[in-house]
Amino acid sequence: MQAVILAAGEGNRLRPLTRSRPKAMIPVANRPIIEYVIHSLLENGIRDIVVVVGYRKEYVIRYLNQLDVPIQVVVQERQLGTADALRSAESEIAGDFLLLPGDNYISPTSIARIKTERNAMLYTEHPSPSNFGVVVIKNGFVEKILEKPEDAPTFTVSTGVFSFTPDIFGYLRSNEIPDAIAGMLADGEKIRAIPAEDWQDAIYSWDLLKMNARMLRDLAPATSGTVSTTASLRGRVRIGKGTTIGENTVIQGPVVIGEDCEIGPNAVIMPQTSIASRVKIEPFTYLKDSLIMDDVTVGSHSRIVSAVFGQGCILGDHTTTYPKEAFFEVGGGVTKSEFGAVLGDGVRAAPFTTFKNCVAGNNVSIEEGRVVVGLIEDNTRVI
Repeated sequence: MQAVILAAGEGNRLRPLTRSRPKAMIPVANRPIIEYVIHSLLENGIRDIVVVVGYRKEYVIRYLNQLDVPIQVVVQERQLGTADALRSAESEIAGDFLLLPGDNYISPTSIARIKTERNAMLYTEHPSPSNFGVVVIKNGFVEKILEKPEDAPTFTVSTGVFSFTPDIFGYLRSNEIPDAIAGMLADGEKIRAIPAEDWQDAIYSWDLLKMNARMLRDLAPATSGTVSTTASLRGRVRIGKGTTIGENTVIQGPVVIGEDCEIGPNAVIMPQTSIASRVKIEPFTYLKDSLIMDDVTVGSHSRIVSAVFGQGCILGDHTTTYPKEAFFEVGGGVTKSEFGAVLGDGVRAAPFTTFKNCVAGNNVSIEEGRVVVGLIEDNTRVI
């Protein structure tokens, strides 16, 4: 069986993190999201995989070229929606196939439930259904899909994972897959509704924290770096080669730390934290429930909780992220959230900076002693 993975989109609501990378390539638990999708397909014996790329396509292509399994790459020249992305792959499709988003996690068990079905969809329950395609199901079959309705009639949503025959291409008359589904249903075609076993999506940048925690549940512990004899590692902890864990540092898993990092001494890394490569965590700093990307420095005596830090951030000593519930306006809508900070790439913060429920754009610079709240646009200087 073939599989088509759609990885052409930007993920606008995850800005600033997607300004420089497609959503499918955001690292979660130190692996790009699309890697989890490919792994789930391989676990089901599906190796004939087509990936549709578009926005920042060079990032995806470079990653796919490093894999042991051959992947067919198709380019969507302009980002005109999911149906257009699927049309781009039509010439590569030889028969029945699975269609999957490259920026969601889907478990191997979920794929096993749908891979032998013809014209089927995986669905799940979600507390915020209006962010997705809401599905009305009757007697085990899809009755209709409502794309991001303001008033959702049900909490049942589409995961974006479908099993299709090549007949679907005759229904791709608009730019979105739900319109093709509506056409099929109008013609009397049946689409079986199958519950997913496990599925995760990150609609907003702070949702990456929940996805990170989920991915760390399956972490395989391993230590390749240098760990001080006075350091304490508890639970599932994975440490990459070239990384140094300093004296009296405490790490409570699940925690993953990449390659060539400097942690501590006297640091505390608490559960649900992923630290990428070439990261420096200076002494007496506390991290919990956070996602730290490559080449980040966090100064000494800092307290980082519920934070996502983009690549290359440099944060001075006594930096604090303070989780606080607030309303955010994103993508034309308003949503309530609680987190400490989301920092884009290259943020610079002087000592004694406090972030409270803050999204700071790429290359923001913050002077000493500031309390930063809300949305800060790219390239802003906070004085």
